[in-house]
Amino acid sequence: MDETDTPWSATGLDPLAGRVLEHLVAVRSAGRDEVATAFGVSPPEAERALRHLADSALASQIDGATPRWTAAPPRLSVGALLARRRAELARVEDLVERLSEAHEAVSGPSATDVVEVLKSEDEVPARYRQLLMTSSSEVLHLAKPPYVTGASSAGAVGVRPGVRMRSVYETDGFTDAVSLRTALRGTGQGGKLRLTSQIPVKLVIFDRTAALLPIRGDRPSSGSLVVHSPALVTTLVALFESVWERAEPVSLTRRHDLPASGRDLRTREILRMMAAGMKDETIARILDLSRRTVQQHISDAGTVLGARTRFQLALLAAKRGWLSEQDDGVRQPAAVGP
Repeated sequence: MDETDTPWSATGLDPLAGRVLEHLVAVRSAGRDEVATAFGVSPPEAERALRHLADSALASQIDGATPRWTAAPPRLSVGALLARRRAELARVEDLVERLSEAHEAVSGPSATDVVEVLKSEDEVPARYRQLLMTSSSEVLHLAKPPYVTGASSAGAVGVRPGVRMRSVYETDGFTDAVSLRTALRGTGQGGKLRLTSQIPVKLVIFDRTAALLPIRGDRPSSGSLVVHSPALVTTLVALFESVWERAEPVSLTRRHDLPASGRDLRTREILRMMAAGMKDETIARILDLSRRTVQQHISDAGTVLGARTRFQLALLAAKRGWLSEQDDGVRQPAAVGP
């Protein structure tokens, strides 16, 4: 490791002083020449390091025929040093804010304060992960094909505990293996999932302060925009809420999660997915059922309701309230993906 790349650099200590402090903590006391020999430096260099520690209240000199040095209790002495450094950094942050306000008053906000343009192939997934991991309250997500990040870039990226997640997937795109796997992985993360037949644009909104969307909807690989403008983000939030209200809730409860008496709940779940436009194969994959079992649930429901076609079945099921989650208590939402 580079000698300058040490934890002590954050405290303002030079690398040698930090190493000398560690040495003093490990021994009862040490003289200047002992320190010089231990670290292979000249006596004047050792003297400067010891004086630096004394000036920082991290060590003290023991007078005698040959002066010796001893470390102060680290938790108290280093803690006090860190407190001073934090106070200094806080003053610098205040200064930066004042300078930024003065700069914007003269020149106005820069373009990057309003919108970032990400063009590199690696920039988009990296910025997505950074925004996702630093979100503290809410993530809103509209997902539709084509997907450009894929499984390798999405990985197992998660959000901080307590962050609320809501996702709307376009029905046709939800048959994609990556989006399906992402949603299934999120069922234990407290997210909520809905499906709709058409989404106007791919979009992720982080804490209602930043939004990520492609530069060109038909070619996501051409790059993305990170929007910071409060007015634009508010508009995009309104767009998300409009799509969310029209979308169909979907439960991703797996087959073994239901009690033995849960056949009616499973049938209603299948009917909701069918009404959202999902194909039998996709429903079967999500619920870990066979395609034949899914079709049997649909057939049985049609017999009970007296429906002759799937369209008629969806209408009658909606009229009975079978497509409403409030009736069955089954709610296992999904998390967002890139």
